[in-house]
Amino acid sequence: MRPHRERPRVRRLGAEPTASGPDGRKTAVPSGPTPTLTPVSLCFIEPQEAIRVVAESVGREARRQLLGEVVRAWVDEIPDDELDGHYAKAVEELDDEDLSMLAAWHASLEVGQPIANKEFLLGAFVRLGDNRREALRIAAGFRGDEAFAAGVSEQEAFETVLPWLSDERTMELATEAIELYCWDRVGSDN
Repeated sequence: MRPHRERPRVRRLGAEPTASGPDGRKTAVPSGPTPTLTPVSLCFIEPQEAIRVVAESVGREARRQLLGEVVRAWVDEIPDDELDGHYAKAVEELDDEDLSMLAAWHASLEVGQPIANKEFLLGAFVRLGDNRREALRIAAGFRGDEAFAAGVSEQEAFETVLPWLSDERTMELATEAIELYCWDRVGSDN
């Protein structure tokens, strides 16, 4: 498992006012005959924070889509030797309906006669081979949907998952989040 690294969340750069105007408010001091411009702070946000900000700024459907992308990225980054444990945890928390859907997916791979119970699904996991990550994505997706419906905030999910992602994958997700934000604002039915 990757250890959690604490990084600064927001860094602000920019011109700071240096003098007071006639009304007592701070203003920029001109450096020459050119007009004085109002100071503007530039804000550089870490990719994890950008994802959280976008999640708070978009509609429900876009938020669900973003959360799904974050979960998929997390599954992609789990080391192979840890997949079994995460799958067991995900399957343990599924209800009967989700177990049935996951068993039906197993049936499509012909890994044995599917039974919609936890023991079968956990036992069949090792026989899935290259499809183990996809099985975990599906199980984690069901858990995420249930948590979303139960009112668990996306923030809690992001707090749990984002620290485990590599910097590169987090940057890719931040880019996807910005694209999703634009899509959401341009005209989805949220």
